[in-house]
Amino acid sequence: MALVINMDDCTSCDACPEVCPNKAISVENSNYVIDPANCTECVGAHDEPQCVAVCPADCIIPDPNFKETPEQLQEKYRSLHG
Repeated sequence: MALVINMDDCTSCDACPEVCPNKAISVENSNYVIDPANCTECVGAHDEPQCVAVCPADCIIPDPNFKETPEQLQEKYRSLHG
């Protein structure tokens, strides 16, 4: 499952983009967003989602629109990184 940033709670602290191994986090219209096509919840790179670990506002949550198994996330990571 990809992650999503709850804009109501985000403080725009700039901590999450740097830790994403897939470069899935960007700024659009002054808001941070996570591209679900590139988000693997850090499966393949880390034991836990790094954006969630560094977020001081606890505003990064599972995206209910993108439900994926750990195996699917691993395959997505492989396709992104070769």
